[in-house]
Amino acid sequence: MTKSRRVMAVIVAALLIVAMILPGLVVKAEAAGGEETGETDRVTTKVTIESKDNKVLQYKPGESQKWTLVITNKTGQELSNLSVSPDMGGENADAWPFKTDYQKYEQKIGTLQKEDGIEISFDFVQRDDAGTRRYAIPFSVYKGDDDEPIATHKLYVNTTEKPQADNSQNQGDNGNGGDAMTASVGNDEPAVYSGGGSGSGGSSSDGSVPRVIVTGFDTNPAEVHAGSDFTLTIHLKNTSKKTKVQNMLFELEAPTEGTDEQTSAPAFLPTSGSNSIYLDGIKADGTADISITLNAKADLLQKPYSINLSMKYEDSQATQIDSSSSISIPVKQDARFEFSEFEISPQTIEVGGETNVMCSLYNLGRIKLYNAKARFEGNGIKKQEIFIGNVEAGATGSIDAMLQGEKVTNGNSKITMTLSYEDESGNISETTKDFELEVTEAVDDSDMYMNTDGDAEAGSNGFPVVPVVVVIVIIAGAVAAVVIVKKKKKKQMLNEEEELLDELDRSSEDEREQP
Repeated sequence: MTKSRRVMAVIVAALLIVAMILPGLVVKAEAAGGEETGETDRVTTKVTIESKDNKVLQYKPGESQKWTLVITNKTGQELSNLSVSPDMGGENADAWPFKTDYQKYEQKIGTLQKEDGIEISFDFVQRDDAGTRRYAIPFSVYKGDDDEPIATHKLYVNTTEKPQADNSQNQGDNGNGGDAMTASVGNDEPAVYSGGGSGSGGSSSDGSVPRVIVTGFDTNPAEVHAGSDFTLTIHLKNTSKKTKVQNMLFELEAPTEGTDEQTSAPAFLPTSGSNSIYLDGIKADGTADISITLNAKADLLQKPYSINLSMKYEDSQATQIDSSSSISIPVKQDARFEFSEFEISPQTIEVGGETNVMCSLYNLGRIKLYNAKARFEGNGIKKQEIFIGNVEAGATGSIDAMLQGEKVTNGNSKITMTLSYEDESGNISETTKDFELEVTEAVDDSDMYMNTDGDAEAGSNGFPVVPVVVVIVIIAGAVAAVVIVKKKKKKQMLNEEEELLDELDRSSEDEREQP
């Protein structure tokens, strides 16, 4: 290899080195500039609205309860002249479950320092017709007299259905009767039942009509799940102090559920095929229980379902009496969902590097998943949590996370994704899914450009001047070396030509001098 070719190889190598390191130097310069100016890409600029202790309150009809909210200023600056008010049934509200005494509910905050929080409270009374369900109430923070809020967030609240009233005590001795009560069957939704009915026929010897009422019921298991069997036990009482009732026949009728004639069917079907129950009798002022095993349809929505109970019985004079009652049984739907395969890019990262992990969450059940979150944990990575939100029944949620390598792993290491969500009652459930990821040692090329103090010399704007100058000097030296070599070679060739010409001239003179 000639000298010129060796010089050209050096130049090419130097240019490749410059092409490799300059982008990294520019990135470091930008990062340094950002640190100097105090700029960051992850500045949180918002005002948060949360229920105190993250609780979902449970209201009852006519009950006054204080709802405490926590307002936090995360804008990085002081905010003044603030107020908070709920949406009382506008476009952003599911409904308004509370009694309305004012046209607008508003709480003044005043001044809120940065990174500071304050508690405010609202006193609400549940409407009687709110029913048993979950409401999403939007609360907004306003500044001054602005019509547009600076922050809005929906908070959840649960309400309870009003127990059915018992009008039997006002019906006299015509056979109408029963008590209205509310009982729990082991879940967060109340079960409502009402006893009573209408009697037909004569009366007992003392002139009164014996009355049979429903005093309560139990289910086994306590929670009734759609698609499962359960045993319903109904508690009865003969309210007459003197008259026995006998020859009792009970029939249960569940509501019909379905979208068309082909799919319509009772919500609860007796496993025996018969919905009738026979009881010999109940003594005066006595009690008795009747039981039946039912199956809840698999496609039932998560809500209470009423069962009508008709009663036929006789008094001591064999007079037939008809009566009716109803009970309400809450049905639970189990959450059903699946994950798609993880998409990981790249599958191997360096310490400090990031990888993108994505998958889909398919809600295959009939209930809504509230406040879904995904948490990533495992060896080699920094713990990461992302918020997915609410996922409707039959809908798909997207999970997209950036995971950062924290320490080196020996080959692939298990990473666990934990999905958490809430049901309509605010109960939290979790499930997990695993995948593998490798974290390798990071390669740091910046050491060669560090000075004796360990810091890269930089200009006034934070750009690393010295490394760039060194590279430029190397390139300039290489170019100068090529130029010098070419000039020397050219001069040498000229000298050789001159010497050759002189030799020829001398030879010619010698020939002329010879005789």
